[in-house]
Amino acid sequence: MQIFTVGGAVRDELLGLPVQDRDYVVVGASPEEMLARGFKAVGKDFPVFLHPQTHEEYALARTERKSGHGYTGFAFHAAPEVSLEDDLARRDLTINAIARSADGVLTDPFHGVADLEARILRHVGPAFVEDPVRILRIARFAARFTDFSVAPETIDLMRQMVSSGEADHLVAERVWQELAKGLMEAKPSRMIAVLRECGALARLLPELDRLFGVPQRADFHPEIDTGVHVMMALDHSAQYGYALPVRFAVLLHDLGKGLTPTAELPRHTGHEARSAKLVDEVCARLKPPAECRDLARLVARYHGDIRRGPELRAATITRLLENTDALRRPQRFKQLLEACTCDHHGRLGWEEKTPLGAGLFLRALDAVQAVNAAAIAHSCSDSSQIPKRLHMARVAAVKQILTLPD
Repeated sequence: MQIFTVGGAVRDELLGLPVQDRDYVVVGASPEEMLARGFKAVGKDFPVFLHPQTHEEYALARTERKSGHGYTGFAFHAAPEVSLEDDLARRDLTINAIARSADGVLTDPFHGVADLEARILRHVGPAFVEDPVRILRIARFAARFTDFSVAPETIDLMRQMVSSGEADHLVAERVWQELAKGLMEAKPSRMIAVLRECGALARLLPELDRLFGVPQRADFHPEIDTGVHVMMALDHSAQYGYALPVRFAVLLHDLGKGLTPTAELPRHTGHEARSAKLVDEVCARLKPPAECRDLARLVARYHGDIRRGPELRAATITRLLENTDALRRPQRFKQLLEACTCDHHGRLGWEEKTPLGAGLFLRALDAVQAVNAAAIAHSCSDSSQIPKRLHMARVAAVKQILTLPD
């Protein structure tokens, strides 16, 4: 029995990056032998075992054979006679198909080390086309390794997978998993760019794909279209380390602009309402966590109002705070402002623009929170008047703090 470290741990060590998790492949062993050595079986589809002391995963060397559509359509064969090279051959990228033995010797049958040095993401072999999740993984790796390029022949295979319909068999849960991971990488716009280059974005997120080529508003820089604006805003969210709900909201905030009638361009009147509706449709399809869905809907609906913050009346600001449930969900409201800040900065020359003024809304929120709702309720002889009186008191508080007009 031989044990090798494989995959991302070897890749990241060679790149000088910290290793988060280690995966091991075991050659020349049977499930019975692993159990006899104290390992605990955990794999459902193929033999994976947990080490009795470290609890790290050890998988028996295996091969794969396509047996159906999608990422689950595989038959696996794990046996003592399966070689290390056989196991590495089923992996997605050459940089992930490198193994290291206990004495440090590398096994690199597909020249992954050379591709690491050349900063290239390249598929291992023709079997790459059998698993559509690999399209998403490569796009995600492009977002993580920002100085790597995708090999042209790999892009060609990805295009074939899209045109053949293999990508249509991706299930929503896996799309969301990979999309969420990619959004949290260093430059998530590269993930979107790779998906768009191979045609997968039009299949997976057509609402986003059609933003490319749609002009921005006339007062924005004409050098960038709406799709590029969203990508710039998305990278801004990564630059400042914002949470996943913020990044997802930034990704979807302008979807409604893709439905603006051509005759109205470059104006986008009413696109916030269209964007919110499309966010609901995308979320129904991808099934993201509720916190991602809810924030994305709020950002789509209110980012225009927040951008116009200094122009708004006290009553309008107060209604915005009430409609976004800012009093009960102040942390989510702060994330709403973070996403809107990314929108504000997602264009050329944003450094020269007037700051968004998120502080204005935070001061207004503090003023509204200071209103004594219990005292107002106690003073009302007619309980039906409580909401109106409370709203009027909040407006007065915002007006006083911000010295805004009625």
